[in-house]
Amino acid sequence: MPEAPEQQGHEGHGHGLPAGPSADWLLGGSRSSRRRVTVALTAILAPLTVLLIGAMFVLWPSGSYQELSLDNPYGTAEGFSMVNSTVTDTLPRDCTGQTGVLDTSQGTTTQMPDGTELSCIYAVVDVDDSADLPADSHEQAYVEIPPDITASMDVEPGDRLRVIILNGLSEIDGYEEAVFVDFQRTVPVALLAGLYALVVLAVARWRGLRSIIGLVLSFGVIFGFMIPALLEGGPPLWVGLVGCCLIMVVVLYFAHGFSLRTTTALLGTLLGLGLTALLALWGTEAAYLVGLGEEYSYILASVVPEVRLSGIVLCGLLIAGLGVLNDVTITQSSAVWELQAANPRTSSRELFAAGMRIGRDHIASTVYTIAFAYAGAAMPALMVISLYDRSLLETLTSGEMVEEVVRILIGSIGLVLAIPITTGIAVVVAKAVAQDDAHPVPSPDDEIQAPRPSGPSRS
Repeated sequence: MPEAPEQQGHEGHGHGLPAGPSADWLLGGSRSSRRRVTVALTAILAPLTVLLIGAMFVLWPSGSYQELSLDNPYGTAEGFSMVNSTVTDTLPRDCTGQTGVLDTSQGTTTQMPDGTELSCIYAVVDVDDSADLPADSHEQAYVEIPPDITASMDVEPGDRLRVIILNGLSEIDGYEEAVFVDFQRTVPVALLAGLYALVVLAVARWRGLRSIIGLVLSFGVIFGFMIPALLEGGPPLWVGLVGCCLIMVVVLYFAHGFSLRTTTALLGTLLGLGLTALLALWGTEAAYLVGLGEEYSYILASVVPEVRLSGIVLCGLLIAGLGVLNDVTITQSSAVWELQAANPRTSSRELFAAGMRIGRDHIASTVYTIAFAYAGAAMPALMVISLYDRSLLETLTSGEMVEEVVRILIGSIGLVLAIPITTGIAVVVAKAVAQDDAHPVPSPDDEIQAPRPSGPSRS
């Protein structure tokens, strides 16, 4: 058969080099073809990365934002002490609003308009760090627990609370009066963070560790560059675009290593981000996103009046889509390379079509991911808004909802467009690497060692 020698060259050769189906070098490329492709991609991405770093230095905040500050929302004046405490006991409390009264003859429950009964209790607490208290203060206090807290969960001995001690203002049975501020959540959150890191390391190993490092560095970019630059009135579009592109460079290479697959995904990601930025720029103006949809926006407007809140919304639109965009581009790049490895003789058109079949499934599930992530995080707001006497369309386009709706739509459009872009780039790169000859040479990028071929070799 005339095809036999050519096919035989793809399966193995007399030098006994491995030819496993998952290795990058099974694409049939030699070192020379891989070198040409690498040089071409580097010629695109290296200057772009240098440009991004230069733009970051141009936009870098001067430090004047540090003069802006807000008082601690739990700040205390002289005669008050903010302390950590541990609940040792709970006592029933009079529900008539008489502070500091332990006589429960007036009742220990209060009835809400809907008929729900809420229990009224004091929590007796031990102050964890008595050094924070004045010398004449007690190390125990009673805390009036708000009924809306007890309606959601039980306060029991062993719970840790953050309270304000009202030194010398009120005292009963040897306990000083304290005001409930919040629960202490350091221990459970730290345990969850440790469990998260442990699970990621156990399953993904070194790649998981690199992902965690990339995540930490990404938040360094957000809190060290983007937020300070925005607080100083930097251009939100450029701050957001430069910061997000640098984050993707860091995340992709830290998580997946330096390889042609990762570089392909990065190029598709950057193009997707560019399209998302253009959509966000148009969407914030066309949909009149003024950025006043929540309490923190009003606080920001009062503290930093020169900041244009619609620009902050635009920057937020870019950040919101980073994770999902990274997911789809790296998946599409890997899918194309594995499809090419499985059938090196497939045509570019067939390879693109096969990659897009995978991409369409990814599109469907990812669109759900974005919408459900918002719906889950905003359940109380959605429940309140649903009670208003207005149509669903009017609700979705209202000031309370439209910002999130536009965020979902723009993020979804950006990631959907990134899939064919990344797939096309991956096909071009994979075929360029495979076109030289039929003598594959192992690449340093390879992470999977394939078995030696058992078929006939060509002399």
